[in-house]
Amino acid sequence: MSPQEHIDTSTAAGQLVFHILAALAEFERNVIRERVEAGLQAARAKGRTGGRQRIDGAKLEQAVKLMAANTLSIKEIGALVGIRRTTLYHYLNLDGSCRTW
Repeated sequence: MSPQEHIDTSTAAGQLVFHILAALAEFERNVIRERVEAGLQAARAKGRTGGRQRIDGAKLEQAVKLMAANTLSIKEIGALVGIRRTTLYHYLNLDGSCRTW
């Protein structure tokens, strides 16, 4: 069944079809949620965590000093310090996002 097909919900049969499709969608959503949770628990059991990795203050200070010197590009500074360019932009608030450190 596709969204282009009209279900007449004013009839009993139309309401039944609509409710069955809604129940199937809810079931699928719950199964996906269970699988994701099981995957996260398995990853935690292996010692893995998700999310953005934090950089230490020393790396950030070094990056700020290199930027102040204005001799290297952001990409080069990131390579020297060991931080990706986008992460450096994020931490230095150069992309308009909020600071997280």
